[in-house]
Amino acid sequence: QVQLVESGGGLVQSGGSLRLSCTTSRFTLDKYAIVWSRLASGKAREGVACIDNRDDTTYYSDSVKGRFTISRDSAENTVYLQMNSLKPEDTAIYSCATDIICAWAVIGREGHVLPSGQIGPWGQGTQVTVAS
Repeated sequence: QVQLVESGGGLVQSGGSLRLSCTTSRFTLDKYAIVWSRLASGKAREGVACIDNRDDTTYYSDSVKGRFTISRDSAENTVYLQMNSLKPEDTAIYSCATDIICAWAVIGREGHVLPSGQIGPWGQGTQVTVAS
């Protein structure tokens, strides 16, 4: 299995924006659902967004809904994560992976993007730091 490559992270002030990219030169991303997740220090990995491979339907965890937008550019073989209105609690390493489907469920009164049992390996990620 091939890791995807993420880029676009950086340091931004609270309220700012970043656009992350996820790509590979090894295969066509259109064949897969793509999941973005984040790993913050001392916390479990959290799925934040997913775009499916049938009609590009998008799914978001409640923690980012309305602020983050996932999109696919087939010509560039890239999936983007546009992050607006960033908060200090968004600070994390953001990674992407292929999956067979997008999964979303309510856990503890909040909606969460979840990896399926066949998710591919997470990329090495890109650091996003939001200063207060």
